[in-house]
Amino acid sequence: MTIRLPDSEGGLRAYEPRTEPLALTPGTPFTSRTVFSAAHVVADPFADTNPDSPAAVDWDATLAFRRHLWSHGLGVAEAMDTAQRGMGLDWAGAAELIRRSAAEARAVGGRIACGVGTDQIAGGSPAEVRAAYEEQLALVEESGAQAILMASRALAATAAGPEDYLDVYGHLLRQAAEPVVLHWLGPMFDPALEGYWGSSDLDAATDTFLEVIAAHPDKVDGIKVSLLDAQREIDLRRRLPEGVRCYTGDDFNYPELIAGDEQGFSHALLGIFDPLGPLAAQAVRVLDTGDTAGFRGLLDPTVELSRHLFQAPTRFYKTGVVFLAWLAGHQSHFTMVGGLQSARSLRHFARAYELADGLGLFPDPKLAEDRMKTLLALYGVNQ
Repeated sequence: MTIRLPDSEGGLRAYEPRTEPLALTPGTPFTSRTVFSAAHVVADPFADTNPDSPAAVDWDATLAFRRHLWSHGLGVAEAMDTAQRGMGLDWAGAAELIRRSAAEARAVGGRIACGVGTDQIAGGSPAEVRAAYEEQLALVEESGAQAILMASRALAATAAGPEDYLDVYGHLLRQAAEPVVLHWLGPMFDPALEGYWGSSDLDAATDTFLEVIAAHPDKVDGIKVSLLDAQREIDLRRRLPEGVRCYTGDDFNYPELIAGDEQGFSHALLGIFDPLGPLAAQAVRVLDTGDTAGFRGLLDPTVELSRHLFQAPTRFYKTGVVFLAWLAGHQSHFTMVGGLQSARSLRHFARAYELADGLGLFPDPKLAEDRMKTLLALYGVNQ
């Protein structure tokens, strides 16, 4: 059986789907790396919403997906960019997501860390930004989850220079009950974060970032770096104080960064580990045995899919993530909060399907093929 997919010339080409998925089974947490999957939210397709209204979330399907990730030993990074923070999911929705997911984590013994931001305000003074951060930090700590201090659009808009970042983050770290993860999200993921840490010069920004950490090393569990620059992450990783981890957020270069070198390695907090969860978990278990080549052999072939999903405009990678969750049977529909299912083209979807199918990511290849044909038919492509 073949399926006709759009080609780069505006026509159609035949593709023969695989018939068997990879044999990927649940397992225990890892011993050599700490690995989080930044998980997406499942929209409620029956809600009467529009792109300007608050998000309507299918809580049952959303929590079921998190149980799927936990069953494979992965941690869940909750209410992050992958969950459409600032792109359909507002603070009220994120707060509910944090409460529900943290309770579910406690019930099943899953590891969870939650994003702390300032998206309940659009702007304001550094003091107002600090207060917004404090409100979210308190909620995450009350839920029992680890806190991830995310980059703030409001702080980027109002900060006069590095001193404001040092002041806001220093205040938050002093009052944090437990060590947090600091998140540096680059402008390719969110253009409003251009010049974060007080400078568009990444060397200067890095110095400020490290100054924050050096002043409070006991309150920083680690950093998450999402700049899509492997060498910069490696250089930064080597400058961290003893005991502070680097969690790669580089969805272009994650296999080499997680594998590491003679001077160290990165842990992981990745959006691509949403669709790759079971395969990524198997690869890390191979790495746990010391088999770096085996780890790379499993994970290197996934990079083409990841680079495809995260191609510019990178912030729309969430659309591909949810699309693959639908094809894989983790949700019954391809609907996203904010209508973001429209953010990529049919040709993009077709290539994502082909790459994911080639990797054996779909537990039921026939279901994935049928759903791909349904999408194609909606675009006028008859098989």
